[in-house]
Amino acid sequence: MRSFWQRNRWLMLRRSSQLVILALFLIGPLLGIWWVKGTLASSFSFGFLPLTDPMILLQTWLAGHTPERQAVIGAALVLAVYLIVGGRMFCSWVCPVNLITDFARWCRSRLGLKAGQQVARNTRYWLLAGVLLLSFITQTVAWEWVNPVTGLQRGMLFGMGLAWTMAIAIFIYDTVLVSRGWCGHWCPVGAFYALVGKTALIRITAPKRHACDDCMQCFYVCPEPQVIRVALKGQGSPVIVAGECSNCARCIDVCDQDVFKISHRFNQHTDLPL
Repeated sequence: MRSFWQRNRWLMLRRSSQLVILALFLIGPLLGIWWVKGTLASSFSFGFLPLTDPMILLQTWLAGHTPERQAVIGAALVLAVYLIVGGRMFCSWVCPVNLITDFARWCRSRLGLKAGQQVARNTRYWLLAGVLLLSFITQTVAWEWVNPVTGLQRGMLFGMGLAWTMAIAIFIYDTVLVSRGWCGHWCPVGAFYALVGKTALIRITAPKRHACDDCMQCFYVCPEPQVIRVALKGQGSPVIVAGECSNCARCIDVCDQDVFKISHRFNQHTDLPL
């Protein structure tokens, strides 16, 4: 019998990561401890480390503005990290909106809600293209008008206002209408990082896929279940290479057969059945 820690260790590590990162941004304005200044869009940490969301930098260029050198360095650093660990690790290990959407998924499960609207997952890529085009047309960083990520950060400091509206709307949408609706179908930030992470080094693999007993738990907990099937049920590579995979590792947590593990994209090894 696997312990609670064994079945939830990656989930608890993700929650710790999200909360610690959020706390680092909040303790400056709230307590005067300025380890990190700025938001997840652009920040300056520990007096030497600039970090910039590459999607924000791209919109800045499209809007006809020349970013500061520090912003370019910050975006390059972020890109370098996510090209190694997987772009959508931002979604599962950093983004505070993930706390809302995961809670909505839990509520949906508790309420026994099954059916929902059908939305194509590539909708988020069309929305990303629209956001970039809008930045070019309006000469502004268009996504920051409605970005729920930085909206939540500002709301926690200055009063939620519109941020409450966005958070509640995302929660209701994910709970009642579409499972994993915002992150899995609409969010252009997730789409951007999925493109960044297509060639990332760190990957979830299924080296013991022969031991799969078809319990479907991995498909149930995965925010992007369509990425699992080829690696788990195919005859080729056991590596989940899709950029949409967020490396949340919940499949590792819930699998009693220890089918999955974290490895790298070049590890094509599969254990032979006994």
